[in-house]
Amino acid sequence: MKTRLLSTAIAAATLLALPATAACYADYKAKQDNPLKLHYGVIELPDVACGSAQDAAPEVSRRIAADGWTLLNVLGVFGDAGLEERKASAGPYFLRY
Repeated sequence: MKTRLLSTAIAAATLLALPATAACYADYKAKQDNPLKLHYGVIELPDVACGSAQDAAPEVSRRIAADGWTLLNVLGVFGDAGLEERKASAGPYFLRY
């Protein structure tokens, strides 16, 4: 009984010690050729791509390429606080990828 209680307490302490992961997003610009099309978008990123715009670029590029888009640049990486203000500008490319 004591062993089980101790195991439960250790598991709970371990979960509390883990950092909470906040959502992470990037805004970017992309293009398609023939005919030229441009778009501005916002994309949710995995934690490993949240360090900087440079870290986010390969992930953004890979995901938008599925629809024939080429990444021009990642403008920035941000959290929940910057999400709503970018929604109107991104239009149909808001969290599309």
